[in-house]
Amino acid sequence: MRSRGSSSQSMRTSEFDSGRLDAFLRGALPGVLGPMSLERIAGGQSNPTFFVSYANRRLVLRKQPAGPVLPSAHAVDREYRIMAALKATAVPVPTVLLFHPRSDVIGTPFYVMERLEGRVFADCSLPGVAPGERRVMIYAVAETLARLHRVDWAALGLADYGRTGDFFKRQINRWTRQWELSKTRELDDIRRLIEWLPANAPAGDLTRITHGDFRVSNLMFHPSEPRVIAVLDWELSTLGHPLADLAYSALAWRLRQDELVGFRDLDLRSLGIPGEAEYLERYYRIAPDCGRLDRFHFAFSLFRMAVIMEGVAARAKSGNASAENAAQVGIFSETFARRAVEIVAGELT
Repeated sequence: MRSRGSSSQSMRTSEFDSGRLDAFLRGALPGVLGPMSLERIAGGQSNPTFFVSYANRRLVLRKQPAGPVLPSAHAVDREYRIMAALKATAVPVPTVLLFHPRSDVIGTPFYVMERLEGRVFADCSLPGVAPGERRVMIYAVAETLARLHRVDWAALGLADYGRTGDFFKRQINRWTRQWELSKTRELDDIRRLIEWLPANAPAGDLTRITHGDFRVSNLMFHPSEPRVIAVLDWELSTLGHPLADLAYSALAWRLRQDELVGFRDLDLRSLGIPGEAEYLERYYRIAPDCGRLDRFHFAFSLFRMAVIMEGVAARAKSGNASAENAAQVGIFSETFARRAVEIVAGELT
């Protein structure tokens, strides 16, 4: 994948023996020509990603980070499986080519996919895009998510891709355990959320394929057209409740620009960015059977983000971070927990 319109840069890597990888790929993908070029894609806090180029093939490699990882984290095997399954659906994904489950080649499991040409935006306000095009692109985000939630996961052979039933209860328990495993300090707001969320989880349940990290920076747009051509970074995907995905995708309207994934403090009208209600209505129009959001869904999404950011901080503290700015990004665990408590208290609507 190519990051046109993105702040991401590429760098050479010395993390593993590139010659061993080259030899493996030439055997696994017959017909590649010329010397191999390898560049690490900067940015991102999870699975290290690399451009791998030959004279006649342009590829992307995703691997687990080196060193110990939390249970169920950095699941590159799941990324590979879900993209392979979705290739025949209306959800745009890159073409995956191979998965290698052992650590004998580059030190960790990894998979390889075709590299696409398009635009990836680290900034959810889509800088450099005309207002009219920006509006269409934001609507395309909602429409792409709705199409994902309409996929028949059982028909794709994904009945064992995740558990069904009690999704929010299980997720609250999971992220509470992750907090205890990765926390670098105590946060009163996290403790409050751990008490409030289980007591306020909505009744009823739905099961859909959920991406788990569905946001603008994990989408690739066409090089010149306002449409999504690929959904990226499926590490956190599972079978789950669609409103968890939807709330997470809409957090940009709840957070400021200096809070990592937001544009709440920008002049959305002049930028051509639709309001939160318009964005959600576009989703509801395509996936009307998935329910509607309330404050629980937003608070849960922010709690989950807070725990993820604390994990980033913990990896930075142990010297096992995937990005150079991991220590700074980890600070946002406190910010996201505070915003979640504000939503619970009705201070942020």
